[in-house]
Amino acid sequence: MLRLALTGGGGFLGWHVRVLLRALGWPEPVLLTRADLADRATVAAKVSGVDRVLHLAGVNRADDPGEVAAGNVRLATRLAEGLAAAAVPPGSVVFANSVQAGNGTPYGDGKAAAARILAGTGLPVDDVPLPNLYGEHGRPFYNSVVATFCRLLADGQRPEIQQDRQVDLVHVTDAAARLLGVPAAASWDPALPALRVGVRELAERLGVMAAGYRVGDIPALDDRHQVRLFNTYRSHCFPAHYPLPLTRRRDARGELVETVRAHGGAGQTFCSTTRPGSTRGEHFHLAKVERFVVLRGTAEISLRRVGDGTVVRFPVSGAEPVLVDMPTMWAHKIVNTGTDELVTLFWANELFDPARPDTWPEPVELSSTTPVAVPG
Repeated sequence: MLRLALTGGGGFLGWHVRVLLRALGWPEPVLLTRADLADRATVAAKVSGVDRVLHLAGVNRADDPGEVAAGNVRLATRLAEGLAAAAVPPGSVVFANSVQAGNGTPYGDGKAAAARILAGTGLPVDDVPLPNLYGEHGRPFYNSVVATFCRLLADGQRPEIQQDRQVDLVHVTDAAARLLGVPAAASWDPALPALRVGVRELAERLGVMAAGYRVGDIPALDDRHQVRLFNTYRSHCFPAHYPLPLTRRRDARGELVETVRAHGGAGQTFCSTTRPGSTRGEHFHLAKVERFVVLRGTAEISLRRVGDGTVVRFPVSGAEPVLVDMPTMWAHKIVNTGTDELVTLFWANELFDPARPDTWPEPVELSSTTPVAVPG
């Protein structure tokens, strides 16, 4: 396992890199903030002796276009100066570059110049040109068009298409795997498989997801990008849209509750009983869609975003069934808070494979001594 230092660890890409590191069981990276980068001695001390420095910090947008180019150059320059002053130089540098580098725009020119600055350090540099990235918890109107569309739809608005064009979209976990140099696995692919889609088609696809999901319907999840687009949309719904009440139908025979309406793709349903005071969960998923519905008893479902310290809690009861879907990259658990046996129905969008479970141990409740690096 490598010891890493990371710039931009509080940003969109940086947070996903840190989540993947947590799943891999690697040590927590040394985080270099923008304030750190302003001081050469601080940078030198933090990067000294690490195996690899990942330079993810950058400037995507600014009121002054010139600041986009200047900001990327400034960040690379300050990092390079700190690397030169390190008592024990790092083994290598990985630069999160862009496929737009050198395209004549302020952003592209700034990224190209930053790459040249890092190459001039004399250290081995892995210059990784990344395409448009999308994924959970992207910042609307900043990180990607996917984040913007998801936020608008989650708020009940309709995206407006100013210009329809083809875009290549890569999920950010795949980019994290490429930057870390880890081999492909069930939940990530460093080969950066792209979804090529028109902007209008993207808005329509997400709109269909949003319309069905308002009543809890699961869209057709028949390929990896469809799953990841849905997970991205769900990240903009959480926690405000949950729990979602389920309709109970009664007749002389008893009651019926529809818990999952899936419109295509694989799926697996299972049911558990849990004794009073007992807990299930304490893990997170990178790609799996998972639904909890309590059918009998009382419980508390609690969740915490990986890297954050705030816990979101939902008291639930079989007397009034509701659904709560687990957002990806949130540690979650369910605790029987009653005195009777708890009966819970679970649904996942994929068949359980013990060799590739996409289940990563992580406590929901953190001790007072547990360090937390809050994502931006």
